Amino acid sequence: MKYKKAIVWFRNDLRLHDNEPLTKALLQADEIIPIYCYDPRHFQKTLLNLEKTGSFRANFINQCVSDLKCNLHAKGADLVILSGPPEDVLVNFAEQHQVEAIYFSQEVTTEELTVEQSLENNSWAKGIATQGYWQSTLFHLEDLPFPIAQLPEVFTAFRKACEKLSHIRPLFPTPDKIPYPSSIDSVGEVPLLEELGVEIPALNSKSVLTFQGGETHGLQRVSHYLWETHAIAQYKETRNGLLGADYSSKFSPWLAMGAISPRWIYSEIQRYEEEVEKNDSTHWLIFELIWRDYFHFICKKHGNKIFQPSGIQAVPVSWEQDETAFHAWATGMTGIPFIDANMRELNGTGYMSNRGRQLVASFLTHDLRLDWRWGAAYFESKLIDYDVCSNWGNWMYVAGVGNDPRKDRYFNILLQAKNYDKEGDYVRSWIPELSRITGFDIHQPASLSQKKLKAKGVQLGENYPLPLVSFEKWA
Repeated sequence: MKYKKAIVWFRNDLRLHDNEPLTKALLQADEIIPIYCYDPRHFQKTLLNLEKTGSFRANFINQCVSDLKCNLHAKGADLVILSGPPEDVLVNFAEQHQVEAIYFSQEVTTEELTVEQSLENNSWAKGIATQGYWQSTLFHLEDLPFPIAQLPEVFTAFRKACEKLSHIRPLFPTPDKIPYPSSIDSVGEVPLLEELGVEIPALNSKSVLTFQGGETHGLQRVSHYLWETHAIAQYKETRNGLLGADYSSKFSPWLAMGAISPRWIYSEIQRYEEEVEKNDSTHWLIFELIWRDYFHFICKKHGNKIFQPSGIQAVPVSWEQDETAFHAWATGMTGIPFIDANMRELNGTGYMSNRGRQLVASFLTHDLRLDWRWGAAYFESKLIDYDVCSNWGNWMYVAGVGNDPRKDRYFNILLQAKNYDKEGDYVRSWIPELSRITGFDIHQPASLSQKKLKAKGVQLGENYPLPLVSFEKWA
């Protein structure tokens, strides 16, 4: 089939490299109209009146869209920016401009699938073709060694089968030129955050990295981590770090928006292994990409179960609904320094280490016994690298209602703090209330009596709260 004019609808694939919908549209259409659509439903409220898209992620999205627009200019095209439900505004635009087909990336969770289905129905009614492509994962859906209904419920089984029996497809080429119709005279502007109902995020000097959105910066980050610093060669040893730019790859924000392709990262790691060094660390970064794949396929298999209180386990769990305790957790005021430091980093920068995410999720679900979905919704609002599959999949896992083969997994928070923040540098950086206290374990403020604390000029009840839970069970 050959079309005169086609739309490429950019969703969570804001890049020109390794982009199958764009590649196929260029092969099958004479003229291409790239479009990004701001869906107002992404900026509504969710559980507990939380913003669905918070300021850090909204700002990162805008940066990605602006960078895509720039990169399209370099190819002789432009990016049309629309606002409204994509299933309506895309079809209306297509009808107005005599577009014959719409190309897009496929997603897996309910909201996105509903939009896709409505888009296809509305397009069909207008005689417009639609072409959806799977491209969010390292392994292609069609190349898995089992049907999705038989996807293993344990990651190790999934990984071993894929590594042995599947292959990773080659990259799609970055186009040299994109034929753009001269008849398009109005392309729209990237909206201000205020227009989206979102506050402008404050810059924080303590952020581990200045995350700048867009394909250009995503590719630069890959180059920095592999080729400029060779930090990848120590990834396995440093990945549980808490402070600094290069203890982990931090590719996740660009992956979440599709500003870099997982297959591009894989191809660069392969090249690094061939030209520089192949070791456990280079393999471990690929291992993490496969984990990301796994949660996408789990969401594909289980559908709406990933949003239910019992997750995919179908075993009823009684979760507490204590908003006061949740607020203390969310604002970093539980009285447990290591938990609070991580939550304050999240609130102040939109980012948190993988180690921190596991621990604050464990604390919320196993110590406070609060509904894990509240935590997942909070992360959705705050994280700059929010990805629906990774976020909800990981929260299920930690809460014990997901794919963890080890039941009742529990983290000893005090031991974790001593292992990963031995000198208390991380806690002190995010909880200045404790920076003046010396001569005792900074991770365990409850170990000192109120009298001793007062002598040191600290009133825990005023400047920093008493712990919500006892440290005795961690001793």
